[in-house]
Amino acid sequence: MSESVPADRPVRPRHLNYNHLLYFWTTAREGGIARAAEALHVTPQTISGQLKLLEDSIGAALFQRTGRRLVLTDLGKMAYQYADEIFNLGAELSQRVQSPDNPSALKLNVGVVNSIPKLIAYRILEPALEECENLHLTCNEGELEQLLARLAIHQLDLVISDNPIPSGLNIRAFNHKLGESSISLFGATALIRGLKKDFPASLDGAPMLLPTNISALRRKLEDWFRSERITPSIIAEFEDSALLKSFGQTGLGLFPAPTAIAAEVQQMYSVKTAGRITTVSETYFAITSERRINHPAVSIVTERARNQLLSD
Repeated sequence: MSESVPADRPVRPRHLNYNHLLYFWTTAREGGIARAAEALHVTPQTISGQLKLLEDSIGAALFQRTGRRLVLTDLGKMAYQYADEIFNLGAELSQRVQSPDNPSALKLNVGVVNSIPKLIAYRILEPALEECENLHLTCNEGELEQLLARLAIHQLDLVISDNPIPSGLNIRAFNHKLGESSISLFGATALIRGLKKDFPASLDGAPMLLPTNISALRRKLEDWFRSERITPSIIAEFEDSALLKSFGQTGLGLFPAPTAIAAEVQQMYSVKTAGRITTVSETYFAITSERRINHPAVSIVTERARNQLLSD
């Protein structure tokens, strides 16, 4: 005969309902029920109902409301850490079994911020392609916040950025600094003739192709121009770094690029270096959803970049 459970003792489930846990984890990651509902393609009422069932099964609150915001309780924070590990491992398992014809294939889904020079992105990712057998690499390009949103729901394993995670962004992710490079200015041979002799003063009035105002590099360059009392003639602005270089190849104007890839830029675009700006640099980050990197290809990317890839 089974022993009866006292009425004042909450019944603890032997196993958690992982569907309820997924709704909780997504709500915590997205910062609210409405955003979680959008991410999971369900109604907010469904999210609320699933959260209540999970809290009832645990016997304690996982969220508390502060104004219009949901804030994790102490128990909620602990539950979130476990849930994060569970769903990270689930994503890794899914990655390994997605290719039935090649069960040993390793998938690496990467987001590259569109202001990152393509040669830098290639140099960062190249070691993973060389060292990981049967690696299937997928690259996506976009704005940082868009890519971070995809990272948060495990559509991406890694985001390569020239900026760290913006402060105040309610996404659980971690910066891993890869390295930095000073900036050099490049141009067609006929254009830079005479500019090297009195660099950087010779840049005053020189035609210039620059990234758009949303770029951190653009702001750094403008600060440097002011400090050197230089006023270049800005001919065109570009969001895409490869398009900027293609226009620079024609001789339309000088353009900036990381010194770390100077040799590749000169060879690929048939240009020369006008001069190096040692006080302006770009820093590159690998951004992941996990503090401790488990994905083997991401581990290779971060280790090799720190050791050798971005030295100039």
